[in-house]
Amino acid sequence: MSKTLRTVIAIVVVCILSVCALSACTPKQDTTQKNSTVTDLIGREVEIKAGSYQRVVCIGAGALRLYSYVGDVSLLAGVEDIDNLSLSARPKMFDSVARPYVMANQEAFAKLPSCGVGGPNAQNAEAEKILSVNPDIVISEYEDVDKENALQAQLGVPVVTVRYGAKGVFDENVSKSLELLGKVFDKETKATALRNYIAQQKEDIFNRTKDVAAADQKSVYICGLGNWGTTNHLMTAQNYEPFAVAHIKNAVSGLANNGIQSIEKEKFVALGDSIDVMIIDAAAVKNIKPLYAEDNAMFDTVKAWQNGEVYLEMAYNAYYTNLEIALANTWYVAKIVYPALFEDVDMTAKTNEITTQFLGANMANDIFACPQSYGGYQKINTATFFD
Repeated sequence: MSKTLRTVIAIVVVCILSVCALSACTPKQDTTQKNSTVTDLIGREVEIKAGSYQRVVCIGAGALRLYSYVGDVSLLAGVEDIDNLSLSARPKMFDSVARPYVMANQEAFAKLPSCGVGGPNAQNAEAEKILSVNPDIVISEYEDVDKENALQAQLGVPVVTVRYGAKGVFDENVSKSLELLGKVFDKETKATALRNYIAQQKEDIFNRTKDVAAADQKSVYICGLGNWGTTNHLMTAQNYEPFAVAHIKNAVSGLANNGIQSIEKEKFVALGDSIDVMIIDAAAVKNIKPLYAEDNAMFDTVKAWQNGEVYLEMAYNAYYTNLEIALANTWYVAKIVYPALFEDVDMTAKTNEITTQFLGANMANDIFACPQSYGGYQKINTATFFD
């Protein structure tokens, strides 16, 4: 072997040994997900492995909706019967009302096995049904700490609880729930974008209306708000959050509490002269029609009824709050009360923008086509609408 060749070989060997030594000294990259602890929306500390979950189950009112906004629907291992429209035997109380998360994912949900019946009458998780679909995590909207801890122990997988709240789409619990889901499923960018969008929309409406003088504000009555089922013109709220965001004067005050509640017929009649604008939740129309047929004089006492200032907003409570519809409703009520400040806003375009942010699709026409949407946002012709 020549001296030159021996020198080349020696150099190669030194290089190889150097590389090996460097590799030995360099720590190996840990590509596995690490355990971490999150605090859910009822204060429970739950150990998770962010981004590792492949079989997800959502239970309780609105849990699947929140997950659909942030998570990957293809990872669902099962679905509650109420959200599977392909089943003949299931709770059907929301069938004629828009639930955009179901409409957007109807085909995917139809292929999944049952993880329980679900619906407003289901007040407990069905552990055996959940176990039968073999989840590796459960997102729940059941808010009892002891029951959630017991369910987690029985299932042997993390049970993470989310919440909504009285302020609907603008509630802090909603923002925190979206943030939590982003952490659990490694979708923080998506969750943050949606949270920021909601905040920006709220700020836009607030800023457009903040300089309206109190003397120029119309008195507005909101009614028919869903509360564990459809209601009628006597169901209202003195703290309707879209009114607060849009600086709208609420015709109702001095009620027993701050939640959605029914007022007496006598109070409704007494308020009549002070109601400049009346807004009806679309889900309540079917209940108002027979009452109107029975006693239309009660409605004729309302100034807004006499003046043709009665409007229809989209039903937003259906197995808890349709957040995208609640946001669109806020734009609509603001546009009704302050038309000059919102003349650039087309409700079909705005609704499509909102549903695209939440669910990735233009859904205005689908929402308006639902039987209890009656064609969408509109001024009601009180002479014919309730006939």
